Amino acid sequence: MPRNDNTPNTTQCLVAGGMAGMAVDTALFPLDTIKTRLQAKAGFLASGGFRGIYSGLSSAIIGSSPGAAMFFLTYEQIKAGFERRGISKEYQPLAHMAAASAGEVAACLVRVPTEVIKQRLQAKHHSSLTGAIRGTYRVEGLLGFYRGYLTQVVREIPFTCIQFPIYEYLKQWQARRNGRRIRSWEAALCGSVAGGTAAALTTPLDVVKTRVMLSTKGMGAHEYSGIVSTISRIAQEEGVRALFSGIIPRTIWISVGGFVFLGSYEKAKEIMLEAGLFSNK
Repeated sequence: MPRNDNTPNTTQCLVAGGMAGMAVDTALFPLDTIKTRLQAKAGFLASGGFRGIYSGLSSAIIGSSPGAAMFFLTYEQIKAGFERRGISKEYQPLAHMAAASAGEVAACLVRVPTEVIKQRLQAKHHSSLTGAIRGTYRVEGLLGFYRGYLTQVVREIPFTCIQFPIYEYLKQWQARRNGRRIRSWEAALCGSVAGGTAAALTTPLDVVKTRVMLSTKGMGAHEYSGIVSTISRIAQEEGVRALFSGIIPRTIWISVGGFVFLGSYEKAKEIMLEAGLFSNK
């Protein structure tokens, strides 16, 4: 079957995804810092309050482009594979879930090490990027950079299984409603609604991910490890409400982030497809 003209090739996925990742992480980093400090065991003020809200930005920038590029490369290719096989309409949400889940697993291989360093800088565990890298390696070795990988994947898969079926459905609904292809700003609005919904529903998993990533070996009673045990411990020690710490900045951050991230991606993809940039032809 011939290639769908609306499906970007490998290079276009990498470029558009990288641009989108850089745009959203740079623009909305302060909200991410506030959310991380609200979720930290030490508390918001002890973790830095509103001071130094760009701490960890360098780590985020290093990981944002390759992480987003890896996600969209995997997502677009798997989604296109389902479309080439003529998947029926009622199974499209499942196809989008599968494609997005695979994308997150791949992206987390790049994203988790930078996320670990970023959050430790945000929570003031270290004062510099090099200090955070050296400290993590000295105490935990290479595996320390992947602390919380499973937790991150377990958080991202439910998130993306909520976000992308909603996102794709809203895009299709808007296109049918207007009788034309959806524009990038309309896709951005769809991304905002989908992202905000998914963010609110998966906040407890985000809290668990933050606690695990901020833990280091040798912390004793303060160390968090394991998803179920961390959820149980937070609920017992701090109450169920603590599992929703940071829900407001998280929902705002990802709603706005969904607008910027998916809008930027769709716009970059649209420009490259129309202009034939990085085309295989």
